[in-house]
Amino acid sequence: MASTDRAEKDRVEVLSGIFNGFTTGAPVCMLVRNEDVDDSDYERMRYLLRPGHADYTSQVKFGDFNDWRGGGRFSGRITAAFVMAGAVAAKLLSFIDIEVVAHTVEIGGIKALPVDVTEIDEKAGKDPLQCADSEASGRMAELIAETRKDGDSLGGVIECIALNVPPGLGEPIFDNLDGDIARALLAIPAVKGVEFGAGFAVARMKGSENNDPFTVQQGKVITTTNNSGGVLGGISNGMPLVVRVAVKPTPSISREQSTVNIQKMENARLAIGGRHDACIVPRAVVAVEAMVAVTLCDFARRAGLIPGVLQ
Repeated sequence: MASTDRAEKDRVEVLSGIFNGFTTGAPVCMLVRNEDVDDSDYERMRYLLRPGHADYTSQVKFGDFNDWRGGGRFSGRITAAFVMAGAVAAKLLSFIDIEVVAHTVEIGGIKALPVDVTEIDEKAGKDPLQCADSEASGRMAELIAETRKDGDSLGGVIECIALNVPPGLGEPIFDNLDGDIARALLAIPAVKGVEFGAGFAVARMKGSENNDPFTVQQGKVITTTNNSGGVLGGISNGMPLVVRVAVKPTPSISREQSTVNIQKMENARLAIGGRHDACIVPRAVVAVEAMVAVTLCDFARRAGLIPGVLQ
């Protein structure tokens, strides 16, 4: 199944900063045109606050100057820029052998089986839901189709893994690695939760279960488990960085909901029409991957691991 009914070319135009296949030192400016546009439904809902959207908070923050067409600055469309930046970051990270991969691990309560990173690379990218477990993906697709018919939507979980992250990236307190990654991931409009390693499961563990024992392997200090998700004290420990995000159900649903007409300041009812996805999890996978890559690239540059001029 297609993850969306919208037909965008997603064609990137590079406007500046690259010449003969290399960056020039000028800002790299890239553009993706949003061409499959229909504002008619948004015009009808201009003064109706859409439940689950940032309509109310943007109105409070910016008054009548906020862009009410499809959420404006708060729309998932902004992640196109994140993905473009992530592509550049991934190129830079490849020079120090850091690889970042993300995949869908849960939709609507249906969980994919744990898989090896190599399987994520091989299978997730070919799957319409970006899931490496084909059997779970099939059940997810069926549930999405049923939910769409019911006028509702589904959320899910995306996991991102970064391999070959060297130890020592990150600073204590304000510039900790996991804190900055979490901040970047929460900039993705639909993300409502972030966890590293064992995440919230640590609340149900004992110290003897959660602690990652140290050992020496081929002259390197590693841990035999990775409940920490590759970060201790806000600093990378050399193990794979593992982070998961909770993606909320698409707030634009065709079911009628209670809301407020802010022009008349009275209660109202709203059913949202238009071409809205019943589940945006698969489309968010690449955005999660991009934001982790951008943050890791920033820390690697600060640590001097990526030189200003690559030979």
